[in-house]
Amino acid sequence: MIPNNAKNIDEYIAAFPEEIQAMLEQIRATISKVAPTAEEAIKYAIPTFVLNGRNLVHFAAFKNHIGFYPTPTGIESFQKELSKYKQGKGSVQFPLDEPMPLALITKIVKFNMVRNAEKDVKKKK
Repeated sequence: MIPNNAKNIDEYIAAFPEEIQAMLEQIRATISKVAPTAEEAIKYAIPTFVLNGRNLVHFAAFKNHIGFYPTPTGIESFQKELSKYKQGKGSVQFPLDEPMPLALITKIVKFNMVRNAEKDVKKKK
């Protein structure tokens, strides 16, 4: 990852080469389309979408991949679809030499939206 002191997602993306910028913008647009009321932020020095006060997903660019951070539950729930990618406890690595799996990102974001809404309902009870 390029050291990045970005104050917002625009600044973060602008720090990368054009081909990486295009991938980051695809992911950003996909998340925005699925969660239009989510707020953009920089948390942990990476782009983050926040919905109703809860982190929805994070993403970041690295030398050889785009890191996508949907939380451990997001990874576990899509294990089969994510099995072809390198993973960590709450992260997945999308290689830069492959198209971004935007349909899968859409599913994961929708899943996290439902999961977060369920947490909000439980919290209110």
